[in-house]
Amino acid sequence: MKIIVDKFEKRAIPELPVDRFEGRIIVIQSVGEARRAVDYLLRCPQVGVDTETRPNFRPGPMHPVALLQVATPDTCFLFRLNQIGLPDCIVRLLTDERTAKIGLSLQDDWAQLRKRKDFQPVNYVELQNYVKPLGIVDMSLQKLYANLFGMKISKTQRLTNWEADVLTEAQKVYAATDAWACLRLYDEITELLTSRDFKLIRTLDADTTPQAGQR
Repeated sequence: MKIIVDKFEKRAIPELPVDRFEGRIIVIQSVGEARRAVDYLLRCPQVGVDTETRPNFRPGPMHPVALLQVATPDTCFLFRLNQIGLPDCIVRLLTDERTAKIGLSLQDDWAQLRKRKDFQPVNYVELQNYVKPLGIVDMSLQKLYANLFGMKISKTQRLTNWEADVLTEAQKVYAATDAWACLRLYDEITELLTSRDFKLIRTLDADTTPQAGQR
């Protein structure tokens, strides 16, 4: 039986072991490469998605989204949108009815992507909604991952330059991990919702007696 809490303590995260994506990472820098990547991804039943944007350290408009990450369990494609824009083939993936797109705070991602080209996303799963039946109230990727897997997703590269001419290895692993982690969370939440084999500890209540998940 898995033990989870409704609210994971942020101060406990630094002590956890780090988890990261260890599969193939393929950087996409041309429309031709994007077409081939999308053809591959459209054969998958579900993929994890995330985006990265160059941080703006001064008041003013946000930079356009620079990177779209799309992950399978063993491969992650990093689409460099600052170099190729949002070509029709990527829109085809995001609007495909068969391949589910799994992510967190997806409405923010869609809004930023639609500034590059208008489209209506189809068949996507918002993890912040999907996890609610478990009784978890934490909505950040890092806290959800720590809660369900007892491991830490590093955030050290979040505020780096995602429009750099060449992404560092650390940036690539960070970006791939975020998209892959969404896919892992989806699979784990699905398993727990199906099996009901978990126990929820309600830390937000005065009485912190463990509450068993329905089985």
